Amino acid sequence: MNVVAPVVPDLDALIAGFSATAAQRDRTGGHAATEKAQIRQAGLLAWPVPAEQGGAGKGWPEILRLVRRIATADGSLAHLYGYHALQVGTIRLYANPEQAERLLGATAREHLWWGNANNPLDARLVAEDAADGGFVLDGRKGFASGARGSRHLNVSALHQASGQLILVTVPTDAPGVTVRGDWDAVGQRQTDSGTVEFEQVRIPARDVLRRPGEAPRLHITLRTTLSQLVLVNLFLGHGLGALAAARDHSLRETRPWGGAGVASIAEDPFVLARHGELRLALRAAELATDAANDALEWGWELGAAITPEQRGGVALRAAEARVLAQRAALKAGEELFELTGARAARAELNFDRFWRNIRTHSLHDPVDYKLRDIGRHSLTGAVPEPGFYA
Repeated sequence: MNVVAPVVPDLDALIAGFSATAAQRDRTGGHAATEKAQIRQAGLLAWPVPAEQGGAGKGWPEILRLVRRIATADGSLAHLYGYHALQVGTIRLYANPEQAERLLGATAREHLWWGNANNPLDARLVAEDAADGGFVLDGRKGFASGARGSRHLNVSALHQASGQLILVTVPTDAPGVTVRGDWDAVGQRQTDSGTVEFEQVRIPARDVLRRPGEAPRLHITLRTTLSQLVLVNLFLGHGLGALAAARDHSLRETRPWGGAGVASIAEDPFVLARHGELRLALRAAELATDAANDALEWGWELGAAITPEQRGGVALRAAEARVLAQRAALKAGEELFELTGARAARAELNFDRFWRNIRTHSLHDPVDYKLRDIGRHSLTGAVPEPGFYA
């Protein structure tokens, strides 16, 4: 057992440190081992673990706001932390009492990182029945965010006999598990979102979270809403970070355009108007995101008592926030250069990372389907049905 004695986190200092190294780390890519160790040492990995299992017992609005705060400095680290929280949330929803006590208790005591190999659309990983009631996994999964450096993975696999998905948990260092460092995207370059390979990996019955034929109970489908709100808060935070970077650079270095007739960039009416437009877009996204975070907490607390209409209402709030946050963040990342001028395009500043990170992660699932759900509700009153992304 490797127990960490967490320090009381100075979150402002921690996030400022991430911001100071974000541009260089984005250029380098690879694994953010030092920063992940700092997050662990600060005790933040225990935030999503309930107090009953020894965790901090933070509510989802506070956890998601932390994702947002980290994202103002670094999209990759916010991604890693948000996906850790999502995996812990998955255990909270799917685990039986013994699994919850064992897995969540260890997470809180040892401050363990969680990763995933859980892309439900990736059917390359198959599971065969084992004689002991467990399974044997063979194949691979892509987009396995946070797998490298984690202690546990949540893994979905296609059950060979039934053609249905199962969900299991497996130690990342289990025999037959290989985490590949093959993530090579234009953005989110330190999220370790590459491939995990499984070769005859044995899953004992006690580590099975969902068996073939087990339809998830309605409240368990809030996992999808939680996963969407991780994205939403990341987008919003990174958009706020882009606007803050534009502001700081402009006030420090940007000269007003020659024909503007003003003494400083802070007096240029067109620059002020652009700042105003971006601030309004981000503010609308903030309000929608805060409302969606609160709706998730409300639905989570209802537990098994939640109704389809209530669950759909929570998903609708998340869809609204997703559209607004993604649009505002992409706009902020793009217009950063309109606000700062030619000198801001220097490679050493790496300001393009804001747009690249948001654009990369926004491809997780098409936002057009969120607009479809919102429009259907507006026209007919229907709420989104549970699904992998709704």
